[in-house]
Amino acid sequence: MPAPDSIPHRPAVALFDLDGTLTRRDTLLPFLFGYLLRHPKRMWRLWRLPLALAAYLALDRDRGKLKSRMIRMVMQGDSRSSIGAWTDSFAGTLKARRRLRAGALAALEAHRAAGDHLVLLSASPDLYVPGIGRLLGFERTLCTEIQWRGDRLDGALETPNRRGAEKTRCLLGLRAQYPESPIIAYGNSISDLDHMRSADRALLVNGNAAARRMAAKWAIPTSDWT
Repeated sequence: MPAPDSIPHRPAVALFDLDGTLTRRDTLLPFLFGYLLRHPKRMWRLWRLPLALAAYLALDRDRGKLKSRMIRMVMQGDSRSSIGAWTDSFAGTLKARRRLRAGALAALEAHRAAGDHLVLLSASPDLYVPGIGRLLGFERTLCTEIQWRGDRLDGALETPNRRGAEKTRCLLGLRAQYPESPIIAYGNSISDLDHMRSADRALLVNGNAAARRMAAKWAIPTSDWT
């Protein structure tokens, strides 16, 4: 039997959720309203927002449809360069304004030091999530993809909204791509528990009371990151 220090380390896949896990709060609304502040002539488009919210509440509560409608209200038809300029600025402000959790950054650095594969998995859109991933040194980013028409933003969803069961599908895809690596998943909400149950190890961070109860039912440990 080889000595313990001669056994090669198998790098894990460290799978981090974004909103509420790495960040202190949601990122989509600040991203959209920040863009509106840069383009105030688009404010008039928000007259459709109450209608979109009413449709969401009264019909199927499809978060993906609501997300697409909000993005279209604010950005549809704008160029990659215009949106990209705000994306770069927005990603930088998250770190500068301490909107990232110190506990999350510490966990991220611990996995980096261990040589693990760092993957960011988020339901938020690829308008800015890959930029945050690059800023934080993630190896890969998986998130909800948004349609473009050439150089202009359409705003429809290119992929399913990467939440709940869709995150589980992404995790299973990673398992096939990294067959020798255990998967360690971090999330903060009840919807994250769906894919966290399929990980080899998981940690619910900053979950609400309902999420903590569900995590306890499935023997998923919990923690609070400041």
